[in-house]
Amino acid sequence: MIGEINQSGNVRSTVFTPLVTLRAFLFQVLSSTGSCKEAVAHILMERIGLDYPANSMSTGPYCKARLRLQSSHLKEAVTSSGQVLHKQASKKWLWNGYRVMLVDGTTFLMPDTDSNQKTYPQQSAQKPGLGFPIVRMVGLLSLATGSCVDYAIGPYQGKGTDETSLFSRLIQSLGKHDLLLADRYYTSYANFVLLTQRGTPLVFRQRSTVKSDFRRGKKLGAKDHIISIKKPKKKPVWMQDETWVELPDEFLVREFSVKGITYVTTLLDAKAHPKKSLADLYQQRWQIEVDFRTLKTHMGMEMLRCKTAEMVNKEIAVHLLAYNMIRANLARAACLNEKVPRHLSFMTAVQLMRNTASLCITLAGVALGRLIPALLMAITQTEIGQRKRPNQPRVIKRRPKSYSLMTKPRNEYATS
Repeated sequence: MIGEINQSGNVRSTVFTPLVTLRAFLFQVLSSTGSCKEAVAHILMERIGLDYPANSMSTGPYCKARLRLQSSHLKEAVTSSGQVLHKQASKKWLWNGYRVMLVDGTTFLMPDTDSNQKTYPQQSAQKPGLGFPIVRMVGLLSLATGSCVDYAIGPYQGKGTDETSLFSRLIQSLGKHDLLLADRYYTSYANFVLLTQRGTPLVFRQRSTVKSDFRRGKKLGAKDHIISIKKPKKKPVWMQDETWVELPDEFLVREFSVKGITYVTTLLDAKAHPKKSLADLYQQRWQIEVDFRTLKTHMGMEMLRCKTAEMVNKEIAVHLLAYNMIRANLARAACLNEKVPRHLSFMTAVQLMRNTASLCITLAGVALGRLIPALLMAITQTEIGQRKRPNQPRVIKRRPKSYSLMTKPRNEYATS
């Protein structure tokens, strides 16, 4: 084993420095298996390629090194990388000069351990021992580049854990050059005012409980008007009392309907922002659903692997950091080859990065200079969403395994 003895008398590996550990963690979440053993094997191949002494295939030193990584530093790496990519988006990818942001929530499951259950308890409707701990995440993603600009996580149930409560932590990441798209769940008086105070315009779906009357207010066109909404009597659970008191008693918003769907926006100028243009823009909100599917299905976040809540938080951050790195390569490839990042295959980029990761470490000079342009060109050669094909039936051919569902805790099966 390669290591040194620290002050406590324990042997600490000198192979897994913080940077090497983070690199191994990134490779782990991008790998097809997601195993620690594969991450250690990746570092072994790197060291052999660099003519360094080979490290052990034991996963112990690597797992201990992951524990030493700071969650706050990992989250900061996610937000800083996402913000840089979002702000450097090509002007061609913007909408009327605005950098469009998307927000929505999703959930991830994790191993059924005491630590995970304590921090992220399973749904209350499930019996003990039959469910999985579940974490809720609200993400703020860039429409142009797909990068994760910021995120907030919390338990699935309980006071202050709903999507709007988690979103309140992300408002500070929005600015006057951003435009926010969100579904009707985020349509609230507090969000209208707070986002406007930050100079961030928005386009939301109107709540289904609101009955729109286009005869009142200032008419801008057919089913398009400006109305004044009053401050609700009840404040949101996530807002401080003093902040709620300072909000105005009334607020102007624009409400319009296109093809039977009603929207609300703080872009009040109908000439500069026609309702048809806003409705077309809103259709792209669905991209965040595709991004979450990418994270959960293609990157394996639907079921996380770590067995303690502390490591789950780090695992989420590293997944999002790896996701931003792939998005950065897609954006760079798109810029150099006159493409649109959203039209390039995310999985193709992942597969190429997996296969060239070790080469990028071991190559230098002219060889590395030839590899990078070739890699970026290869990324642009697989465009998605451009082919037309008939609609496919939502059925499966393979039959599922005929196992019974678990109806009691696992330990009861072992004793029966």
